[in-house]
Parts: sequence; structure tokens; C-alpha cells
Amino acid sequence: MSRVYPRRQRQLESLVQKLGLSLDAPIKWQLLDLALTHPTVSDSANYEQLEFVGDAVVRLVAAVVLWEHYPDCSVGDFAAIRSVLVSDRILAKLAREYGLELYLLVAGSATADHVGQESRLADSFEAVLGALYLSTHNLELIRPWLDPHFQQLTKEIRLDPARLNYKAALQEWTQAQYKVLPEYRVAESNQPNVSHERFIAEVWLYEKMLGQGKGRSIKAAEQAAAKVAYLAISEQQKQ
Repeated sequence: MSRVYPRRQRQLESLVQKLGLSLDAPIKWQLLDLALTHPTVSDSANYEQLEFVGDAVVRLVAAVVLWEHYPDCSVGDFAAIRSVLVSDRILAKLAREYGLELYLLVAGSATADHVGQESRLADSFEAVLGALYLSTHNLELIRPWLDPHFQQLTKEIRLDPARLNYKAALQEWTQAQYKVLPEYRVAESNQPNVSHERFIAEVWLYEKMLGQGKGRSIKAAEQAAAKVAYLAISEQQKQ
């Protein structure tokens, strides 16, 4: 695929070098340009379709990294860790580390929309992954620079289990299986306890309770309930 106009080409080459890739790599430059073009610039020629591909790519890379480096993890932990790795917050953080906002073409009111910046950066990061994947139809342009980030983040997450996102993992499962979200019911405990776990949460699906958990905050209680539910589902699926 041919290159884009010279000034834009130099910008894209700068980004590629930040990723640690060679300029001789088989990159489809027009796809990379598209990956960094927000829908406000063009209704048809923008990053939306590449973002769709990149969403699958980033999830695959995260899964492979976990499988290769953390064989002792359960499937439930895999899902919970991956949900953190592929979250908008993490992807936007990685996008900022590579200065993606310097290369992203945005027009209109979106340029001043700081609230939506994280989402834009995460979307464009996924689109870049989609462009790199479609350049070779494999992960050779992605894993050399993305793997180290995911390995380090996984190490940090495992040292701090509170960061595990079982709510996202459970939500993903219920949407895939039933096209609905689980319901959380939270109550404050009337009985004092040593651990100060004030809240009790239950997670329900179609009037069936999937799990119950306690926590010092509502969020922590919901995560605890989601973990119980997700691990129970994982065990059932093994049988």
C-alpha cells in the first residue's frame, strides 16, 4: 500500500520509531493514517473499523501473554486481569506514553473535549493495533513492544488483587451468553466485624443469585460478589 503525503508520512514514521519498529517493516501506511483519524475529520475515512479489529487484537495479545507467562493463574484470574489490561484507562495510558495525541487528527468541538479524551486515545490505540495487524495478518509488529507493558502491568495487578476486575469479566460473560448485564444488590451490614467489611453485595441474573460478597465499600463488595460468581461459573464450565 502506498505512503501518505510527505508531512503526514514523517509523523507516522516518528510514531513507528517510538514503538521501536523499523521503518522498513511491512507497514501499510494508509491504514496507520486511518487509525489516527477521528470520525470528526471524516464520516467514512476514520478509525472506527480498525478500532473494531484492534479490540480483538489487544484482547488476543493480553490472553497470549497471560498464557505464556502466568501458567499458574486460573481462567477466572486470566479473565479478571485481562479486563484490566484492555480497559480504556490502561489503553489511554499506553497511548499517552507513546504520544498518540500528537498524531491523532481531530476536528470540531472534539478538539476541546477533554472529558472524552481518554476514550478517544483508547479507541485510536486499538485502531493502531488493528492497522499493524492488518499490515501483516499476524502479531509481529505488535508483540515486541506491547508484551513488556502487559507483563509489567500483570505483575503489578497480581501484587494488588484489589485491582482485579471480576465485575468486568462477569459482565462480559453475561453479555456473551444472555445479552444482559448482571444486577447488583447492596446492603449495609448491621453486625460489626473485625475486618470492617460494612457492605454485603449480591449479584443476580434473571432472578437467580450468582454470588455474594462483602467489602469495606460498595465497590469492593460488588467485586467480591462478582469474583464468587465468576469462579463458580468457571468451575461449572469445566464439568
